[in-house]
Amino acid sequence: MTLLRDEHLAAAFDHAARSYDTLVAANPGYHAHLRRSARRLGLPRGGEGLRVLDLGCGTGASTAALAEVLPSAGITAVDASAGMLERAAAKTWPPNVTFTHAPAERLAEAGVTGPFDAVFAAYLFRNVTDPDAVLRTVRDLLTPGGRLAVHEYTLGGRRTDRAVWTLVCRGVVQPVATLLGDGDLYRHLWRSVVEFDTAGRFADRLRANGFDSVRRLPLPGWQTGITHTFTGRRPTTTETAR
Repeated sequence: MTLLRDEHLAAAFDHAARSYDTLVAANPGYHAHLRRSARRLGLPRGGEGLRVLDLGCGTGASTAALAEVLPSAGITAVDASAGMLERAAAKTWPPNVTFTHAPAERLAEAGVTGPFDAVFAAYLFRNVTDPDAVLRTVRDLLTPGGRLAVHEYTLGGRRTDRAVWTLVCRGVVQPVATLLGDGDLYRHLWRSVVEFDTAGRFADRLRANGFDSVRRLPLPGWQTGITHTFTGRRPTTTETAR
């Protein structure tokens, strides 16, 4: 199959929204890993006085991680799938969390404007048509010195990383998803990872799109070598000028 993109991918997520939380709950460490990546933003004082953008929030798992780690931050959560966003917004949230329906490529049209002190993006960049353009948009939304954390399936480059990913997808995830009527989306999931950047290449992509202090950080458990946190920073004005 070809990769799903744009409105076709959003429609597939719309359909999968009803069972998405059940599937991810079966993934050991899924929510703990998101919280770990949120902590890796390194924001002080629980985010007090800061604005944080949750880009590609899905049904709200990443939003919940941010709300737990940064309870005092103003969190704007955005997703391109109306179905996923409806599921997220229906949950109980503190008043500092808001939701907006918008693709990552058209944030300004939906009224999502900066500056943000931090952007968090989980499982997003391998799903967009032009990740470089979205990274440049994110950079421009950040205040100088603002921070980015990307939580993403990015294989480490070893044969065993791809083998484990393929075994989990084809042996567990895809059969269950097919029974639920979402086989196309989860076949896309497998392929989108094996065709996307390795972890090293994605770190280089961040640097090429204007981020500095880029770090590539592993996650524990079965996802070691499969899922990583990437952190970076928009340079300050004086650093950009140098």
